[in-house]
Amino acid sequence: MNTPALLAVDDALGQLLTLAERAPLDAVETLGLADAEGRVLAGDVVAIVDAPAWSNSAMDGYAFNLVDAIGFPLPVSQTVFAGQAGEPLAPGTCARIFTGAPIPQGANCVQMQENCTVLEDGRIAVQGTLREGANIRQQGSETAVGQLLLGKGTVLSPIALGVLACQGIYRVSVVRSLKVALLSTGNELVGEGEVPAPGQIHDSNRVVLQSLLQRMGCDVIDLGKVNDELALIRAALERAGNADLIISSGGVSVGDADCIGSLLREAGEVLMWKLAIKPGKPFTFAHFNGVPFIGLPGNPGSSLVTFLMLARPYILRRMGRTRVEQMRLPVVCGFDWPRAGRRQEYLRVSIEQGRAVLQPNQSSGTLLSATWADGLLEVPVGTTFKAGDSLDFIPFASLLA
Repeated sequence: MNTPALLAVDDALGQLLTLAERAPLDAVETLGLADAEGRVLAGDVVAIVDAPAWSNSAMDGYAFNLVDAIGFPLPVSQTVFAGQAGEPLAPGTCARIFTGAPIPQGANCVQMQENCTVLEDGRIAVQGTLREGANIRQQGSETAVGQLLLGKGTVLSPIALGVLACQGIYRVSVVRSLKVALLSTGNELVGEGEVPAPGQIHDSNRVVLQSLLQRMGCDVIDLGKVNDELALIRAALERAGNADLIISSGGVSVGDADCIGSLLREAGEVLMWKLAIKPGKPFTFAHFNGVPFIGLPGNPGSSLVTFLMLARPYILRRMGRTRVEQMRLPVVCGFDWPRAGRRQEYLRVSIEQGRAVLQPNQSSGTLLSATWADGLLEVPVGTTFKAGDSLDFIPFASLLA
């Protein structure tokens, strides 16, 4: 019997994003800005006021009309501070003005105070080139009423929240959080407060995945740790309730105890299984009783890589984000890689003196080398390279945000 070809990573990601777009989160909620950081805009936001709302001075100095420039030095007829409106500028005079203060009616130029001299009689002499509009932030020069500020699908960063506050927009509609049911399977796993028997290990995957999901703004339903028994796993999955997505780690390989696949075929459909990725070949996408299901490998390194490279973009697209691609930066390799692989590899590397340095332990069973690494070096299928060659580097800082 012919063995089915492994699905390429790019093809798998494309299919996942298409599936995500078919299952968007339609419900929205309205939040105050203090609670909206990291959430996704449910619709476009347009400017409701001009910014600046009025023409103002870009620096401390003196405001005047160029028509009066031939009459320098000029007397000072008023002082305008930020936060107050001045009077119309009297012809033949200038106004002392400070950064952010409204430009008095009749003035069309500001000269910085460093180019101005206060004479003994209080009049102002000006040096330097003068031109209309100099050092003035014109009304609406940043944004005009009706202009698009932030598009649907924008992640509300602290800077984006500041843009909204500048407009006096203090409540915003965002896509509701994705409800994710999280499960670990394996007879070998023990949880908090349990002492591992010979052959058992502590369950780290659920801790890592729960933290990553919460960072992404998901609501996590913890289904706990379950032994490799069909009845127990079925009962756990049925506790997922109204989850939008189920994620499991373990039980998706080909061993006798890996029973997730048979359960999915019994109660749903398997759309994706076995990818040309290393670590993480057994990655699975399916439906269980109509709910999207992502099965991650049980090895901690494999679980981490497949979540970051495949599950994360899928989840972000489900949550309405328009930009979900990983940040890739070209980096010079500081080591040789003479073995061409049949799967796309993600190597844990640190960046030292501008070069990617391979972490010594690339085992799929370890997390520790990922804590030492700065990110993942992407090695395409069939690729070899030497020190000095360039490949794509994906920083953990962009994946863990």
